[in-house]
Formats: sequence, structure tokens, C-alpha cells
Amino acid sequence: MGDDSMEKFNWGIDLGGTKIECAVLDKATGKCVLRERIATEREQGYQHILMQIQRLVLRCAESIGSYPEKIGFGTPGTLDPNTLVMKNCNSTELNGQPLDVDLQQLLNVSVVLANDANCFALAESRLGVVQAINPDAEVVFGIIMGTGVGSGIVVNGRVLQGCHGIAGEWGHNVLEPTGTPCYCGKRGCVETVLSGPSLEAYYHQLSGIECGLADIVKRAELQEPAALHTLERLVAQFGVAVATIINVLDPEVIVVGGGVGNIDYLYEQAEMAILPHLFNSTLTTQIVKPTQGDSAGVFGAAMLVMDA
Repeated sequence: MGDDSMEKFNWGIDLGGTKIECAVLDKATGKCVLRERIATEREQGYQHILMQIQRLVLRCAESIGSYPEKIGFGTPGTLDPNTLVMKNCNSTELNGQPLDVDLQQLLNVSVVLANDANCFALAESRLGVVQAINPDAEVVFGIIMGTGVGSGIVVNGRVLQGCHGIAGEWGHNVLEPTGTPCYCGKRGCVETVLSGPSLEAYYHQLSGIECGLADIVKRAELQEPAALHTLERLVAQFGVAVATIINVLDPEVIVVGGGVGNIDYLYEQAEMAILPHLFNSTLTTQIVKPTQGDSAGVFGAAMLVMDA
């Protein structure tokens, strides 16, 4: 474990519910020299997840002939800066655990943690779509609308964490006060309205048909009323929720990832949906798809070590 490993590589790990992925980036060129993944096997408990991480790190270190001194981790929740344990993880085995301390001791490395949506926003800001369309952007808001809804804020190229560690938790603002109960304890959170499963449930409620999101989009293209109404509601509620973000943060770019972010109709109608709720007569914020795909989380995790 010499200093040369830190001079050569940046290590990142994306800790997901089903897989743990590691990426090693060449520090000089920024190019990815190795990507490996392993099953999380979270049903076997917290200690097993730690051992899977260790197994993956050792395998990668052997592959490149160098052991890291620092690793950035994208996590499905947040390390609370006050209690120093994990919270808000949908991989519930992590909640209440001092993940950073446990990883440091197990791996004998320095550890930097950030929410996976923060890692997504960071990667798209520094490597992805923001570099292509507006590299001087001061504020970038990154959204993942998939199974859940997460988001992250990047200001001047750095992730904003906040005093509670919850900066960017847009998915748990209440959008429909009498709406669907959310796992967080509130009702009608953004996540319960704009996530993929929520859209599928809404379509089922209207039509009586169980249908995946991609099929709902196809049905809308064929002018099926229930599918059209589902997408129209998505766009309208997206407009309300995003206008709040723009009114507060006024980002130059909003990057929308996740399965829901693949719906072209969302981008076609976004400006019209946002403007009625905006404290401005025009909208110049760019609302765009990401370019890093499923690389964003793990690449963003590797970038965390650059700022630590």
C-alpha cells in the first residue's frame, strides 16, 4: 500500500440493493481501467454486505496490482452527520449502521460516502451531459426517477451535502397531501407520484390493466385514454415539483435519469408544465437526459475522493 496507488488511480464503489460495482479510474487521464461487480446479497445481512465489498475490493486490487488508500462510495441513503450512522436507505440493512467506520476498519482505507443520487449528479456534471451543453454551469440538479425518486445538487463542481446530510432530497417533499402513503411516513411524496411503480399503479387504477412503464408509453402513443392521462398527470406534477426547485436553486441544468427519465414526452412538455408555477416569465434552465447511463453512479463515487 504505497503512495503510488493514490497517484495513479481513483476508486469508486456504487453500493446498490442488488449489485455492488467498483470502478477504478486512471488519475492522469480520467479513463476507466477496471469495472467489476458482485451481487450484494443483502438478504444475508449487514455483515455479509461488508464482506462482499471486501471481496470485490480485493479482486479489483489483484487485477490492477495496486491496493487503494481511499475509496468513494455511492450509497442508497445518507450518513447522518450528527448521529454518524446511515439513514433513509431503501436497503434497510444499512440503516443505523456506522458504515464509513466499518468500511475503514475492514478495508484499511480512507472512505468518503455520498448518496447515490449525489454521485449521479456529480458524474453528469463533470463527465457527462453538463460538460457537453453547459460546462460553466454553477448549479446542477440531478434527478433519478426510477423505482424511487432521488436527487442531488452540485454547486461549482462539488456535491452539496447539507447540515442534515439530506440536501437534494426532493423525492420526499409532499406533492399530494392526501395522496399515497410513503415509506418515509408522509403521504403523497414526489416519489409516490413520479416514480415508475407509482405511474404503473396509477395506470392500473384507471384501466384495470397491469402494465410496465414502457408499455404505458407505447399505449399513449396509440392514444389510449388511460395511458395518455397517466403521462399527462406525470408531466403536470413534474412541472409543479420542478418549479419549486428552480424557484429555490435556479439551476442552469437539470439532468433527469432513471426509467421515467427516458420518456420523451416529459421533455417535450416540461417547459409548458413548469412555467405556470415559476417565479419568472421565461424558462432557460436546460432539462436534459444523462449521457453516462449506468456508469454515472460508480464514476461519481470515484470522483468523491478527488474532493476529500
